[in-house]
Amino acid sequence: MKKYKICVYAICKNEEKHIKRWYESMKEADEIYVLDTGSTDNSVSILKSLGVHVKTKNYKHFKFDQARNDSLKLVPDDTDICVCTDIDEVFSKNWRKELESIWNNNLDKVRYNMNFTFDEEGNPLSTYYIGKIHKKSSYTWTHSIHEVLTYIGSGEEKVLTTNKIEINHYPDRTKDRSNYLKLLIEAVEEYPEDDRNMHYLGREYMYNKMWSEAIKTLKKHLNLKSSTWKEERSASMRYLGRIYMELEDYNESEHWYKLAIKETPYLREPYIELGMLYWKQKEYALSICFLEKGESIKKKSDTYINEEYAWNETIYDLLSICYFGIENKEKAIENILKALKINKNNERIKNNYRIMMGK
Repeated sequence: MKKYKICVYAICKNEEKHIKRWYESMKEADEIYVLDTGSTDNSVSILKSLGVHVKTKNYKHFKFDQARNDSLKLVPDDTDICVCTDIDEVFSKNWRKELESIWNNNLDKVRYNMNFTFDEEGNPLSTYYIGKIHKKSSYTWTHSIHEVLTYIGSGEEKVLTTNKIEINHYPDRTKDRSNYLKLLIEAVEEYPEDDRNMHYLGREYMYNKMWSEAIKTLKKHLNLKSSTWKEERSASMRYLGRIYMELEDYNESEHWYKLAIKETPYLREPYIELGMLYWKQKEYALSICFLEKGESIKKKSDTYINEEYAWNETIYDLLSICYFGIENKEKAIENILKALKINKNNERIKNNYRIMMGK
């Protein structure tokens, strides 16, 4: 097996809680480079104590793509394979051996599996392919937030997808991400025809419960000529369904969920969300119909457009309530046992089980 020079690179700001765990995973590389963007904790000193190459740069106006490109510049030009990670991520063991077994000099990039969220037992829930292992000269980072590794090489991009390499995401949920909205607003103002930025901005407005702004922006996304990726369009439709459900405009919510199903009938998520809408309205028979249609779809999207609720105990939890609501106790118990098999520590579901069993 040929040995390649492999370098990991990353950006960092106040990651002292995660650095040692991250380093233990990344030390299979020949060298590790980190651009610190203004940590006020002990991140820099910890990184240096571990032998990581660290440079500090403070930005007057921070943009993720600029920081990623500056971190990539730290990597020596004679590097065969660049590996970009975040410090809240951990590779599966022996990732280097697996990478060298599949890499060749004709490749530009490798796509591998990201386990983004996990259940209480540590089993992956939301998973999708990412591609941040690459040849240095072939790529640059673009987009000021939710940045993208963009191909700039000559000829056709050569990408290999593998299931031999996995990376696990363990985010710090307490970390401040309030600047995301501001960065997305600026990105849309700079590139108003960019469908990706528009979609993310609509989603961010939704996360911040800015309903009218979210509705306007998500509809803009759907009307852009460049908005052609069905899965992202379906997600915008689902978000509109969620918002109108929050606003208790159930007819409009139903309309958008049905459009999402029509856009991507092969995805589980829109069926489940429509089932949730009917459950909320106590239309149990309709809810069962769409929840079971969703459950019959066994293949996840291999992109980031898959949602935790569609693959955990939620479907069976809701089905148990709906079947109990139409007095089908046998099916209610069948489904609640499936929910408890996935999440045995959920006290509400356990209590529902006791009620259904007459205890």
